[in-house]
Amino acid sequence: MVAPYSLTPFTELRRQLDQLFDEFGFGRWRSPLMTTAYPLVNICDVGEELHVEAELPGVKKEDLEIFALGNELTIKGRWRPAAGDGQTRHRQERPSGEFSRVITLPVEVNEDKVAAELKDGVLSVRLPKVEAAKPRKIMLKS
Repeated sequence: MVAPYSLTPFTELRRQLDQLFDEFGFGRWRSPLMTTAYPLVNICDVGEELHVEAELPGVKKEDLEIFALGNELTIKGRWRPAAGDGQTRHRQERPSGEFSRVITLPVEVNEDKVAAELKDGVLSVRLPKVEAAKPRKIMLKS
């Protein structure tokens, strides 16, 4: 019978590295080519403003800084480790420590009117576009 997937030497190496790192309590091994920017974000254009949502489970309001300038949004913060002193971690897959992410926005925004809210581990940021970036209706001449 043929296996449902191809087992190349590289997938076997990956499986063995995953197992080794799991045994030492480091979680999944990640190749340098498999980087993930944290926090994960969604950006939506809703006409006159952009909406950005970022996943920040466990981050407290006082551990978070948000900056907007031109067409960039910067989110800085800190995930505090869940385990206290004297506890042994057998696995750690949730992030801990400081993070910083600079997000390039598709248009410039009005920094003075940006609003943000952190609720249930999700940061929601509303970024009004500058006047020059808003779409304008063009009238056709006959």
